[in-house]
Amino acid sequence: MTGRPVVLKLGGELLEDPARVKAIAKVVRRAAARVPLVVVHGGGREIDRALAVAGISVQQVDGLRVTDEATLQVVVAVLAGTINTQLVARLNADGVPAVGLTGADAGVAPVKQAAAHRSTTGARVSLGLVGEPLPGGKPALLTRLTGAGFVPVIASVSASKAGGLFNVNADTLAANVAARLSARRLVIAGATAGVLDAEGHTLPLVDAAATRRMVKAGTASAGMVAKLAACRAAAARGVSDVRIADGRVPATLLAALLGETTGAWTRVK
Repeated sequence: MTGRPVVLKLGGELLEDPARVKAIAKVVRRAAARVPLVVVHGGGREIDRALAVAGISVQQVDGLRVTDEATLQVVVAVLAGTINTQLVARLNADGVPAVGLTGADAGVAPVKQAAAHRSTTGARVSLGLVGEPLPGGKPALLTRLTGAGFVPVIASVSASKAGGLFNVNADTLAANVAARLSARRLVIAGATAGVLDAEGHTLPLVDAAATRRMVKAGTASAGMVAKLAACRAAAARGVSDVRIADGRVPATLLAALLGETTGAWTRVK
């Protein structure tokens, strides 16, 4: 399939219930029949459970996971192993020609170690083995796969040019892939109806100034801070249609992927 692709990021919270995964697979099948599609996924709560079993404490800053060597081993096993394989199997069972990948595959999303993160409190915090995706040209592997009708499904781990493995925030990776593919649309799908105001209503549009106000006022959750930063980065790099959408409602998710103008999502400028 030719044309500019759509990038869909699936939050890990959407992938925990088999019935919901099956519903999402049907949406992906319908969308992929009309537009080239690339899927990026996270898996935060599944990672948290695996860390608890291993007796490893969870540390996060502004929705970003602080990752030491022991944590990284769990992250890679859960994201690139369990979640990616299960999602690819479900998609293929529903007629989607899905191919499981990570950011480390053939230049999909090479990274460098992220610099210390300046938190919303102003403190600088080392994130450890967390990767920051590098800018660059179009990922040839993704272009070839989508051009041949396949749906790449990318787990949010990657590698440096020296071969070191890194955990990568899934929103950040999705934004990088969307920008480098010159995607027509980036849809960040999670378990909320977009960005919500103080009364719980979906904001139809947020820009950089609104984002700064929400972060300063503390009305954006830690996870939403990371999503907004990734969305703003994608928009700044030329992705003209960036949405944070409710992935729990199949009709809403499909409408967002196909570029409908109204629905339970927030456009990010």
